Amino acid sequence: MATKRFLDEHSDAYRNFHAQLSGVLPPDRLLSDPLRTLAYGTDASFYRLYPKLVARPRTLAEVAEVLQAAVRCGVGCTFRAAGTSLSGQAVTDSVLVQLTGSFRGAKVLEGGAAICLQPGVRGGEANALLAKYGRRIGPDPTSIDSAMVGGIAANNAAGTCCGTSEDSYQTVLSMKIVLADGTLLDTGDPASRAAFAASHGALLSSLADIRDEIAADEVLTRRIRAKYRIRNTTGYGINSFVDFVDPFDILLHLMVGSEGTLAFIGEVTYRTVEDHAYKASAFVLFPGIEHAATAAQELRLGSAQAAELMDRLALRAAEDMAGVPPMLRSLPPEACALLMEVQADSVGALQRKIREAKAAIAGIPTLGPVHFTSKSAEYQWLWNVRRGLFTAIGAKRPLGTTVVIADVAFQMKDLAAGTLEMQRLFQEHGYQEGIILGHALDSDIHLVLTQDFNDPREVDRYRLFMQDVCDTVLDKFDGSLKAEHGTGRNMAPYVEREWGKKAYTLMKRLKALFDPKGVLNPGVIFNEDPEAHVKNLKVLPLAHEIVDRCTECGFCEPRCAARDLTLSPRQRITVLRELARLRLLGELNREDEKRRRWMEREFQYFVLDTCATDGLCATACPILIDTGKLTKALRAQQHGPLARRAAGAMGAHYASALRAAKFAFGLADVAHVALGESAVAGISSGFHRLSGGRIPVWNRHVPKPASPEQLADVVKDSGFRVVYFPSCITRLWGPARGDQEERAISAAMLSILDKAGCHVLFPRGNSGLCCGLTFESKGFPELALRKCHELEEELLERSDGGAIPILCDTSPCVEHMRIHMDKRLHISEPAEFIHTHLMDKLRFEKKASLVAIHVTCAALKMGIGPKLQAVAQACAEKVVQPQAGCCAFAGDRGLTFPELNAAALRGLRDAVKGCEAGYSNSRACEIGLSKHSGIPYRSIAYLVDRCTSPLGARPTRSAPKGSRPVP
Repeated sequence: MATKRFLDEHSDAYRNFHAQLSGVLPPDRLLSDPLRTLAYGTDASFYRLYPKLVARPRTLAEVAEVLQAAVRCGVGCTFRAAGTSLSGQAVTDSVLVQLTGSFRGAKVLEGGAAICLQPGVRGGEANALLAKYGRRIGPDPTSIDSAMVGGIAANNAAGTCCGTSEDSYQTVLSMKIVLADGTLLDTGDPASRAAFAASHGALLSSLADIRDEIAADEVLTRRIRAKYRIRNTTGYGINSFVDFVDPFDILLHLMVGSEGTLAFIGEVTYRTVEDHAYKASAFVLFPGIEHAATAAQELRLGSAQAAELMDRLALRAAEDMAGVPPMLRSLPPEACALLMEVQADSVGALQRKIREAKAAIAGIPTLGPVHFTSKSAEYQWLWNVRRGLFTAIGAKRPLGTTVVIADVAFQMKDLAAGTLEMQRLFQEHGYQEGIILGHALDSDIHLVLTQDFNDPREVDRYRLFMQDVCDTVLDKFDGSLKAEHGTGRNMAPYVEREWGKKAYTLMKRLKALFDPKGVLNPGVIFNEDPEAHVKNLKVLPLAHEIVDRCTECGFCEPRCAARDLTLSPRQRITVLRELARLRLLGELNREDEKRRRWMEREFQYFVLDTCATDGLCATACPILIDTGKLTKALRAQQHGPLARRAAGAMGAHYASALRAAKFAFGLADVAHVALGESAVAGISSGFHRLSGGRIPVWNRHVPKPASPEQLADVVKDSGFRVVYFPSCITRLWGPARGDQEERAISAAMLSILDKAGCHVLFPRGNSGLCCGLTFESKGFPELALRKCHELEEELLERSDGGAIPILCDTSPCVEHMRIHMDKRLHISEPAEFIHTHLMDKLRFEKKASLVAIHVTCAALKMGIGPKLQAVAQACAEKVVQPQAGCCAFAGDRGLTFPELNAAALRGLRDAVKGCEAGYSNSRACEIGLSKHSGIPYRSIAYLVDRCTSPLGARPTRSAPKGSRPVP
């Protein structure tokens, strides 16, 4: 249906392009429906365009096919990596070529001295691979955990510490690129270079001609060298012609910062830089900008690696961030701060650097003592505040407005004067809330303001402000209009203004050489429309109070389980906002009405059904937006009176509901035995399709119903007391058929408690109690709270008002209880309870060789991962922890939407290769983990029970009673 709509509505060029690509890419990677083209087309900038088509190639050969078809048909292609760019270089109204979920290869070379990365690898992932070598990639943008290497290189993204000596331009060793004509060049491969020289000799000769032309022009050469002594990403990196002689080296470095307008970057090999083991930071307050600028000048002489500037309004935006000292609220209006960092390879060297930094600024007035901290928690907190500042500013903006961020650079001697001029322009144009922050060691400052682009008068105000910024930066200070965020659409009309006619003409010649048909990212870097920077501006209508403050930065996306399947949190919010915008328009034209109907029809699956509601997005969001809460709220709005009554009846008779569910799973287990695995799987899949996904899909890892157990208190007069609440999920599900471990989780847990000599109490009426999480996730928040309070009341009584610690064997339930229950209750899941209370009460013996652990989303948010790791390490010779994030089983969603679970755990099988088993702390999650890993996943309680004995007992290697040896 989407294809038919596309063919009906678009020109012959796009119809031909679609027809040609339909033979190259399958339908799920050639998308034209209004919902996904909108969602995938959004980025962190303040521009909004609607792609006609989204292509998702997975190989360089497919990229070549896409580009060749684009040239033949004359349609534009824009490459999209993570979409964290800020200047409009990753949005299009033509064809978006999206890398999400692909091009993720990475290989460390030369003992960490270099690293080869495909463009879909995130910067933080690359640094994680390099960490054990004490190395990192040079570029360090504040978005590094979200930004992908393709975008980092294509924008020459910089950051806090890399300066102009460790950015992509300076550290790139080689690239694989695909030109507009489909030619693949590997600049690091002599054979590829030779073949390219034979096929594209004219292009290389033209590059040599431009090199010689620049070399013959002393004025232009001096101009280029001067412009790149400071950060500059305006236009192309024509310093390549001054810095290099070989046309291949020139070509390679031209790709850096080219924003996808010259070629597709298919692989980057970087020279890595030292990641110093010892670091210390100081948050230093100054009476004014001029004092901070003077301090930055002194620090630049070598004592510091970073000095982040924050003016008074930026500090005000940070006042409400977690852990910020109250004294920030009482600073004078001209106050300013520098967040400084020094680095070294030894403690002694670090202390010397600290002394040097203090001495460098000793004569400059400050608003307090200069104190450096090297404590990891304090150090990380300081930098998390800085990284989250942009979105924290966005959180405080008037609702419905957009955050605009511009970045300019001055010569270091002009930093103070230039910053004061920018503050003056804010006031002159009525931007009293305008904020200045930036990378002071590089004289790179960011101008942040909030803007209502719904009002034409406000658009005019922004236009005039930007004109004055350009005039001031260029005419008064000869600075750069784009320091590190790229030209994009934002500064395309000003490239000639900054560089002058001759340099601009050379840049246009480069574009024509590489892209004669103009199909690569049209409208970016060069745009003939002088008003391009104030067109297609993003409006952010109010959509829901939970997410209205979202700035669409994209920091949340790496944490989302559904990001490669349907939509990320940012994209869900974008869809919700578009529907709100269309509703505000009232009567719609034919095209908008069709878009609205399509989006409303697909909203259920793409926005609601495939959200795991795990809340991990909030852990990456600087303003803590949890789209899982949004999903639950929207689900609640869908329930009518009948659904609420049915849920209420289930809550009131919960023990009976669990027995009914056990009966259903018992029937499935009987069918498994009688009919065989493949037959039951096929039948359940058929019913799943016929029911529209309402009937779960069975697989062989689905557990048998838990055996009925009479859980009576275990009395040990002198024992350590604990209240044990087996969750409803472990009361419902036992081991899967065929699992080597045949006992219920509660049996393993009780065995551990018995060996530790614990006095165990159970809640009364346990069979009907529930923490309420299952009702909350289904969209019944009132019922969820009612069930939670029933359990809370019983736990308060059994724990003597919180005096006795409480153990629950399922981590998501524990997190829910901690959020909603009386804070006097001390509730733990198994790993945390064992680590905190039982390690000194048990004898541990390593009986496993190599095991995997999975830290659930709930455990991640509660900070339990290190404790699970420590407990597993007490039991096994080696423990691996794949970085899987949320498994997206989400209670029962892994059975009703198994594709979500599969997408979240893609790659898990390879990550746990060689492991004998996996261990976690959520029975539901363990179903999906077992299915997609190829090894059994069980509760950590089984491993601990297998590897422990009472203190004083002789070590034994016999298996626990009632179990068989665990493989």
